Amino acid sequence: MSASASGARPACARCAPRRGFLGALGALGAAALLPGELLAQGAKKPGKPYRIDVHHHLMYPGYLEEVSGRRAGSTFKWSPEMSLEDMDKSGIAVSVLSLIQPSAVTADLEKGRRIARLSNEYGAQLAHDNKGRFASFATLPLLDTDGALKEIAYALDTLKADGVGLMTSYQDKYLGDTAFAPVWEELNRRKAVIYTHPLSPDCCRNIKSEVPPAVVEYATDTTRTIASLVFSGTAARYPGIRWIFSHSGGTMPFLLSRFTRHETDLKEKAAERMPKGLMYELRKFYYDTAQGNHAGALAALMKIVTPSQVLFGTDFPFRDGAEEIGGLTAFRFKPKDLRAIERENALKLMPTLKT
Repeated sequence: MSASASGARPACARCAPRRGFLGALGALGAAALLPGELLAQGAKKPGKPYRIDVHHHLMYPGYLEEVSGRRAGSTFKWSPEMSLEDMDKSGIAVSVLSLIQPSAVTADLEKGRRIARLSNEYGAQLAHDNKGRFASFATLPLLDTDGALKEIAYALDTLKADGVGLMTSYQDKYLGDTAFAPVWEELNRRKAVIYTHPLSPDCCRNIKSEVPPAVVEYATDTTRTIASLVFSGTAARYPGIRWIFSHSGGTMPFLLSRFTRHETDLKEKAAERMPKGLMYELRKFYYDTAQGNHAGALAALMKIVTPSQVLFGTDFPFRDGAEEIGGLTAFRFKPKDLRAIERENALKLMPTLKT
């Protein structure tokens, strides 16, 4: 599955996305299709889908076999048709697709390159075959610097991905690790968007508990990588990168006092690594609200950032658009803020998503 040197879209014999725009909109529920301000007013007339979902997963054919044993729940089911059906029900115009965890987190360099390439070409094919409905965040084999740099060029320049999708940790390394500096330098030069998604980290995958790792460890791993980026100075060193963190920032908003205390404890090192301060770095990040759309998570996040830094995300197929819309609506954002979260903020980050 390789694209020609001319930059043409790849032909993907293994891809089977449904082509074209789906269905008649007249039968869809009005509440799922209307802007937030109309929802609040209880309007009844159907409208054009407008939401942009930045947290929406894909899985290329053969992926589960490729990562056998690394992904809990081998019965995971997804198809482009499933995505489009839920998007239409939920008034979602565009979904930015990213590979489900564990992605290309592997010490096998060739395997990591293969996973990234197959995922990126599949995502590009879906975007090509479903004009205006799908975009993609490119997967990188981040533990392989040469492979990651090559994939950045191919995915962003040839496949026209809208950003990069990374895991929060790669074996024992978090995103502030100096080993990733060459990749950050290139993505900073490009002023790229980096979407991050958590996984069960190596440290905590085999904890003896009746509670699955995803219940606690995913949100915690997001917090670990945010801490790694800000306290290492990586976030400040590469200001051109626009970072997106899943699930309303994980547990970071609830641990803010510990973050600020650590900034104080670092003293001179903090001034060197975060010249504009910890809160400046946390407030410039973007946060999607997938599975973090309940009142407690949103209230904590909104004490740190303004609605301009918040993005709509469903976590499909693990959750659906109805859950996300319900949570955001119940929080009673101002109509203009809800519209920004559901669409406008994503367009500022990725103008190519406009439909």
